[in-house]
Amino acid sequence: MDKFEVYVNIRQLLEQGFSKTAIANKLGISRPTLYRYLKKNPREMVDWIDSTKTRTKKLDPYKDKILSWLREHPALKASQVEDWLKERYPSIQVSESTIRAYVRGLRKEYDIPKEEKVRDYEAVPEMEAGEQIQVDFGETWQETPDKRKVKLHFIAFVLSHSRYKYVEWLDRPFTVQDLITCHENAFAWFEGIPRELVYDQDHLIVVSENGGDLILTKEFEAYRQERKLNLRICRKADPESKGKIENVVGYVKHNYAKYRIFTNIERWNEDCWKWLHRTGNYKIHGTIKKRPVEVFQEEKKHLRPVTQKISYSNPVSSITRTVRKDNTILYHTNRYSVPLGTYNKQKTVYIAQIDEYLLVYASKNGPLIAKHRLCQEKGKLIRDRQHTRDRSKG
Repeated sequence: MDKFEVYVNIRQLLEQGFSKTAIANKLGISRPTLYRYLKKNPREMVDWIDSTKTRTKKLDPYKDKILSWLREHPALKASQVEDWLKERYPSIQVSESTIRAYVRGLRKEYDIPKEEKVRDYEAVPEMEAGEQIQVDFGETWQETPDKRKVKLHFIAFVLSHSRYKYVEWLDRPFTVQDLITCHENAFAWFEGIPRELVYDQDHLIVVSENGGDLILTKEFEAYRQERKLNLRICRKADPESKGKIENVVGYVKHNYAKYRIFTNIERWNEDCWKWLHRTGNYKIHGTIKKRPVEVFQEEKKHLRPVTQKISYSNPVSSITRTVRKDNTILYHTNRYSVPLGTYNKQKTVYIAQIDEYLLVYASKNGPLIAKHRLCQEKGKLIRDRQHTRDRSKG
């Protein structure tokens, strides 16, 4: 409905006896707008509408430049237009909403639709038996019997051919040693090792990318060589390249974990493994139309046998640190936070350095209470936002 049509409807509704408030509500306009329209006669209304169509806009001096950008890059966002304008014309003073409206108007006036690049997908042949395992991490928030919320972490494995799954949980973030232990448990579960393992670029596995070559963490590289594992690391932000495990992570979250009450990690893992036997590996898979447990009976014959389980000792050393009154510990001149209230519970914690991370444990064989990326500067406070309040109080 254009402005003049609104003006005509206001006049007609007034003649029918409607109140101004009722008219404003009926036409979806504000009362100040209604009063402003009523002050004008029809000729004045037409002149005012014409003036709004021809008046100069704040961004008109930059119209040609913006048009050239949109024609060259049809998918260009208004936020990028704003940044490019401010980069080339530092003195420009214009709001983000004004730029959005102006760009939207130009697209409509000059027929420049916003083109988004769409990735094409195609079906790929099913993996051969024993060819591949896909691996990924996930996390959930669970409610405890006393209505608290706890964050749980899990690692999931799936055989690409049979879709047979393994899942293991921790009530703290994973370390490299945890990762290796979970691999050993998974290989025992699968009764063998496939020809290839597929991962994300997770910090527990990959340290950095050097000219396209991925550098693995020291501990995981040693484990890879000892187990003679063939790894494939996916590109960043490319979940489609390992879609099978992405689906498994979502399945674990929404079929097993959702609405389940957490009591302790041992019981949680046992219940999860029962769920795998009962549901995760037993129900007919939507793609292969078979039960993963039945297909696995044939696939495991194609896996490389596990000769001997590799065990890794607890990484916690005998190095201790004193908890300061502000709930921090000192390490290499920097202060690292520990959970709020640690100082009142204990005055000493155990630490370990693994790669570029500092791990803080409540006791030598106790739980991990903090994990920080090591700071290479001096005299800095490294603080985890989760440590700024007592989460046990909800």
